[in-house]
Amino acid sequence: MTIDQDLLDWLLDSDPALRWQVERDLAGAPPDVWEATRALVATEGFGARLLAEQDADGQWAGGAFFPSGFFGSAEQDEPGQPWVATTWVLKDLREWGVDATVLDGTAGKLAANSRWEYEDLPYWGGEVDVCINSYTLASGAWLGADVSRLVAWFPEHRLADGGWNCEAEEGDSVRSSFHSTLNAARGILAYERITGDTSMRAARHGGEEYLLSRHLMNRATTGEVVGPFVTRFVYPNRHRYSALVALDHFRDVALVEGTPPDPRLTDAVDAVRAARQPDGTWLQTTPLPGRTWFDVDVAEGEPSKWLTLIGTRVLDWWDASS
Repeated sequence: MTIDQDLLDWLLDSDPALRWQVERDLAGAPPDVWEATRALVATEGFGARLLAEQDADGQWAGGAFFPSGFFGSAEQDEPGQPWVATTWVLKDLREWGVDATVLDGTAGKLAANSRWEYEDLPYWGGEVDVCINSYTLASGAWLGADVSRLVAWFPEHRLADGGWNCEAEEGDSVRSSFHSTLNAARGILAYERITGDTSMRAARHGGEEYLLSRHLMNRATTGEVVGPFVTRFVYPNRHRYSALVALDHFRDVALVEGTPPDPRLTDAVDAVRAARQPDGTWLQTTPLPGRTWFDVDVAEGEPSKWLTLIGTRVLDWWDASS
């Protein structure tokens, strides 16, 4: 689609974390323009605000995955979970385009000071949850940490059907999960792009094939949509799977590997297209509950600039390839 100028202007009137991606992916701006905007993420708006919250020991909120003092507190009994600890902040800063040099020294501080709430394991070695490990793999590659244990971990922990499931580590499942598999694939792809190491590519392709064989949406057994979460698009999505997030990943894969879209993405594309409003926007669904440092998107039912960026670039990629 050719984006309407009014819609483009609306998207460009945004935080640098979002605006540079609009410039690059939708406005066709030259690299010197969007790279200059991306550099502002560390000094203005969302990125600068998160950077200002970093503790002297390299962490955020005093914890690896949960904030200090979370367990045994009243917050533990509230819906969702807090999204303010180190892993979540690093994920946001990395995905918003902050240059790793801005966080110089953080990898070493986390290696020295941060331990997982699970069995007090060292931060850059990861733990047993595949989604946590996927974020740690990508953020470690970004910051130059030693993530060699995780590079070995992902191929070793793939399930027989091709993907991953966080519940498998506790013996609760032998089947892959849409959520876990997509998060693993996204983490491995980010690691590849940053380091150039493709040693996990076969494992990633196996996980992607698991999703493609189900058209990103359907149960293998019945062909029914796997759950309502597939078409409930939300930003930030944190760990949440949706057809939109999955398509954005496969767009990234195509850009990295120079491959055309797989025809099995068609159903997911149709679902994303159906959710687009007449004015070209996508609406926010229910944000994931839990404490945040601050809001980065709109309330439920309002037009979301983040979702509109992602939905538009996914459809542009698909339609151009078709």
